[in-house]
Amino acid sequence: MLNDDQLYLGHMLDMATKAVDKVQDVSRIDYDQDENLRLALAHLIQIIGEAANRVSQLTRDQHADIPWHAIIGMRHRIVHGYMALDDDTVWEVATADLPTLAATLRRITGPESQRAADSDHAAACDGS
Repeated sequence: MLNDDQLYLGHMLDMATKAVDKVQDVSRIDYDQDENLRLALAHLIQIIGEAANRVSQLTRDQHADIPWHAIIGMRHRIVHGYMALDDDTVWEVATADLPTLAATLRRITGPESQRAADSDHAAACDGS
């Protein structure tokens, strides 16, 4: 795997982990009422799509179980079709798709990325 790809996969993992953490123990009603959460999730999903777009075709081909086209397409929908962005879709991505993506990315990137994600999570929980 190319070094840049490792970096981009790490960014994808970091942002997916942040998004999953943000919706943990959050109801759909709470999501609907929290504009900051909705904006944050859309932004994190956008970053995931941008990083995915920068992953080489070789690495994408090696990890065909990741829905690259859908991830990049979601980024495009957020950036270019922001007026038509559907909260149902963002919620579904954050609660159903990103946990699976994060698990896959942890497997691909190995323990270093997992330690970094765990460290970031611990810092967020500590408020530091």
